[in-house]
Amino acid sequence: MAQNRINKINEQLLREVSAILRELKDRRIPLMTSVVHVSATSDLRYAKVRVSIMGSEQVKQDAMKALRSAAGFVRREVGHRMDIRYTPELIFELDNSIEHGANINKLLHEVMEKDGEHKGNNH
Repeated sequence: MAQNRINKINEQLLREVSAILRELKDRRIPLMTSVVHVSATSDLRYAKVRVSIMGSEQVKQDAMKALRSAAGFVRREVGHRMDIRYTPELIFELDNSIEHGANINKLLHEVMEKDGEHKGNNH
């Protein structure tokens, strides 16, 4: 039962943090920033917020600095929007899974094109 509650809170945290990040006016945070996953501790004191940022390594580093500096503001906004006793401290972490998946997809597409060319040359 408690785990189900935490899962619901994680989903709501993901929605609220995503909405708040879209509203931030910090230029260091690119438009291509997505909240991928939120995982709160069972006592709701902390929540890891995994974000995906498209761009160069420098863009990612700058965006992560901006997110970490805005963590208190984001936490306060989450506290206003959600009806929970404790608003967790937000810990932002970079997640490269979307970028990694896009790279794998590109590589698979290249292999399929080469395979198609190779089969075409055999006939």
